[in-house]
Amino acid sequence: MRTWPLHLLTVALCIMAPFAWAQAPVFETKAKQAYLIDAETGTVLFSKDENTRIPPASLAKLMTMEVVFDALTRAEVSVDTAYTVSEHAWRTGGAPSGTSTMFAALKSSVRIGDLIQGVVVQLANDGCIILAEGMAGSEEAFAERMIKRARALGLSASTFKNPTGLPDPGNMVTVRELVMLARHIQTAYPDFYRLYAQADFEWNKIRQRNRNPLISANIGVDGLGTGFAEGYGFSIVTSMQKDGKRIFLAMGGLASDKERIEETRKILDWAMNAFQKKTVFAKGDIIGEASVYGGAVSSVPLVTSGAVEVLVPVNNPDRLSAKVVYKWPLRVPVSPGQTVGTLKIWNGERLLREIPVETAAAVEPGTLTSRSIDALQELLFFWL
Repeated sequence: MRTWPLHLLTVALCIMAPFAWAQAPVFETKAKQAYLIDAETGTVLFSKDENTRIPPASLAKLMTMEVVFDALTRAEVSVDTAYTVSEHAWRTGGAPSGTSTMFAALKSSVRIGDLIQGVVVQLANDGCIILAEGMAGSEEAFAERMIKRARALGLSASTFKNPTGLPDPGNMVTVRELVMLARHIQTAYPDFYRLYAQADFEWNKIRQRNRNPLISANIGVDGLGTGFAEGYGFSIVTSMQKDGKRIFLAMGGLASDKERIEETRKILDWAMNAFQKKTVFAKGDIIGEASVYGGAVSSVPLVTSGAVEVLVPVNNPDRLSAKVVYKWPLRVPVSPGQTVGTLKIWNGERLLREIPVETAAAVEPGTLTSRSIDALQELLFFWL
């Protein structure tokens, strides 16, 4: 059986659409890593070393909560399920630890509903460990569950060794995947997501304010969390909704909490004001054609399932570019609505969006003569 080199299986089809929209004004941030997207269209508004792996610190708790939210959604547990506070949870993440805690008392029993609020609002390490031990038997077993769930969500670079994010070389994430995770939590668990905007939470007769400093700023930020890792600096994952527009941001490598707040506010304000939404292709527009092997016709038109929109800068006109990438050639029979590739839209060298493309018509097998010609063309292409 012939094995084709991978690069021969991928063909790029350039689309010469008359884009006259803009390239963003140069934006700079003191963050070492940053990734910012528009929630509705998925347009990447800003990126900087977004695939560099860094320690998540307390941002690992976003993955911890996703595992818990998923278990609740599937009725594996309920908010009234209660777990006992072990000595390990109490010493490692509770009052004696000197870390973020909800001050759960040793050997007390705490509801999952309260543990969630402790982790979401107060970044409580004891809350994370209690949940991990209760749901999986140990932190280690729960961390394995976190990794498995991360892979199911498409987070291929993130690894976890504990549910708290406390120092361990096995805790690593990227800001790009943190944005993916935050966006998933907001869309998949809207009722739980609202807790990230909760101003404070009282447990064990101790009231603590939300540790996200931007929640109380009344600028539209309604989640998600912050972190600090020795040697890597301060980090944040946040979402902002204003005037019907939502954006997601993750940044790392900031020098101080003050700088984190200033840089976050600066980039959020820029994102809300420097872009406008444009329709690149309307629903039903033919965006290109894919070659078909052995068919009654030699090609099939390609479309997307709906309108394709991106956010583009409001100033400094420039030209966008787009291409379709698919495996060449398609094999008959081809059915309408068959996903065969990806539309990629670029602003300069920056990838804005990737959207699946599908066939807009059916292609039946061709005559013996047409199939023979296609076979000859394929053979020549292979040898060349």
